[in-house]
Amino acid sequence: MFHAPLIGATPGMRVATVVTADPGRTQRARDACSGAEVVDSVEPVWERAEDHELVVVATANESHADLARQAIELGLAVVVDKPLATTTVAAKDLVERAAEAGVPLTVFHNRRWDSDFLTAKRLAADGSLGRVHRLESRFERWRPEAPSEGWRFTIDRASGGGVLLDLGTHLIDQAIQLFGPVAEVHGEVRHIRGGPADDDAFVALRHEGGQSSHIWVSQVAPAVGPRMRLIGDVGAFVTEELDGQEDALKEGLRRGPGVDWGREPQERWGRIIRGDESEPVEPDAGDWPSFYRSVASALREGGEMPVDPQDAVEVLRLMEQVT
Repeated sequence: MFHAPLIGATPGMRVATVVTADPGRTQRARDACSGAEVVDSVEPVWERAEDHELVVVATANESHADLARQAIELGLAVVVDKPLATTTVAAKDLVERAAEAGVPLTVFHNRRWDSDFLTAKRLAADGSLGRVHRLESRFERWRPEAPSEGWRFTIDRASGGGVLLDLGTHLIDQAIQLFGPVAEVHGEVRHIRGGPADDDAFVALRHEGGQSSHIWVSQVAPAVGPRMRLIGDVGAFVTEELDGQEDALKEGLRRGPGVDWGREPQERWGRIIRGDESEPVEPDAGDWPSFYRSVASALREGGEMPVDPQDAVEVLRLMEQVT
């Protein structure tokens, strides 16, 4: 749902092989990726490594590091879905291996290109809010019943499960992109539904520049808070809605001619609030496709990959301090 459509919309890129052992996903892959070979294990890909230029690791979190390491050993460029690994140690090892081998490595921190976040960055930079000093950022959902299947919320943090590793990765990465390095971190991680996976977490970051970021991620929020509040000394940017690109992909929309990709309808716009005054803000267009455009450019022209994997290591390091 995430990677194949974005790759397919990128000039000069196509999906050559899909690996899945799930019969239902096998058929969906054939339908979605015309002309791609679908295989039930990764070995055929490694055996024909010379037929590929890039491997995208979009498996369960626990297998990210091992599969990425195998690709690096074969000299294949790698995109790893977030998180890069389940521990800082494993993530650092991947970054070092890729650097030593001269193999491009990046991480799918796609929410750097969310509409709401791009808009927040613009408003922070252009002075609309004055001196910005705090970010409040949320991914909250109301799922009071713990799932009985699906790895994300049926296994513990050490095995790659839980809401902090899943959604918290994105929000911590956004906070660092907005305010820079972190001087201090604290937080709490809870298991409200009682299962092995954490389902509710709060993280507070104090940045070296003096700003603070307050981050909430939850599967058990009966009253969902605003997606984002960016607070300055003369105004605040407040948006209630989550970026719509994930829903667009679920609905089968693809970037292309006649598709105004990433544009939010007016009823979903955020607002700048200054006390009793409030005005709507036309948001920047979300642009997840730019991730793979940057990957293609890096592979063809030798430029930088879209996300420095060291950034992913730092996010993991911070999360380990609150788990």
